[in-house]
Amino acid sequence: MARRPELDALRGLMLVLITFTHVPTVFADRFSQPFGFVSAAEGFVFLSAFLTGAIYTGIARNSGCAAMRAALWRRARKIYFAHAGMLLFLFTIIAAIGLSAQRPAVKNLISFYLGHPGTGLWTGFALIYNPPLLDILPMYVLFMLVSPLVLTLAFKRGWRVILAGSLAIWACAQFGLANLLYAGLVGATRLKVPLQETGAFQLVAWQLLWVLGMWLGWSAASGRERVWEFPRWLVWTAIALATWALLWRHLVGQQPFGAASLYNILADKWQLAPLRLLNFLALLVLAVRFGPQLAPLLARLHFLEVLGKASLPVFCAQLVIALLALCAIGDRFESVPVWDQAVLLGASFAVLYAVARSVEGKKRAAVRRAAPMRPASARAG
Repeated sequence: MARRPELDALRGLMLVLITFTHVPTVFADRFSQPFGFVSAAEGFVFLSAFLTGAIYTGIARNSGCAAMRAALWRRARKIYFAHAGMLLFLFTIIAAIGLSAQRPAVKNLISFYLGHPGTGLWTGFALIYNPPLLDILPMYVLFMLVSPLVLTLAFKRGWRVILAGSLAIWACAQFGLANLLYAGLVGATRLKVPLQETGAFQLVAWQLLWVLGMWLGWSAASGRERVWEFPRWLVWTAIALATWALLWRHLVGQQPFGAASLYNILADKWQLAPLRLLNFLALLVLAVRFGPQLAPLLARLHFLEVLGKASLPVFCAQLVIALLALCAIGDRFESVPVWDQAVLLGASFAVLYAVARSVEGKKRAAVRRAAPMRPASARAG
């Protein structure tokens, strides 16, 4: 699949929104879920799945399923090592700074590790214990490990069974499937990691976004654009739903039914609840329908495109910035002048851009080194 600047820019936008959310400032709440009851995490996961489906479908068609599986496992290994590096950074440098400076925010972040360092260490590397802020990459790794099986089944059986099974699992997740699986795991292994420490994202629910993204990526790589065509009534319905959710979110807040209402479970982020999924699907329909008209504009947003091209290093860099900010500010950010917080965010984006440009430069240098040397006569000519 040829590189598409608009998709890189979209990923860059998701990284910008994630940075706004993770760095402790007064801007975090305002930039969290700016388009309705959908966060940047949904967009980041879906875009990653779409590109995974498109890129590795091409590898499977050109080089076979064995090459596709090997490439996916290499990518999963790279993401795992990035996550392991972030865990080491959290458990050593951030823990030392947070404890010496007596930062409650840092202590709360790694409370389980502080109470059970041995268990926290090995279960963290085993992708079982996932501290807050560090629970997206483990989900990414696990989805990448399952992706070879999904693509292989898609080539052999098609997508109907896969999509139906994914939707059924998501539906069961709305009625406590994650808790049931956790109880079975604890009963079989005597696992001592509490459920709330295994990560906020319920994988059995979020797998639907991954499968949906992979299907659309596979369709794009297979030349089956008909799945992108929507009837007019569906587009107008998506416009109405997206507008309704956008107004509701900014008029009422991030909790659609009020702070104390039990109905907020219908828009719960962590289990990808029905209202949230419906909001995401409406935005997806609009993105597909009007994306070609917006693509030239997105492609001109060079800053976002550069960030999106180096999504993994940039994502890790923003985690480092967020963790260091927690050590410096913690939960006292409201006492810091707004201008100082704005400067912090500006400096953060400057660092992320520098990281992305550095990665881009290294990739270009690697391509030049890998290119075969031309004969001297050809160079002279």
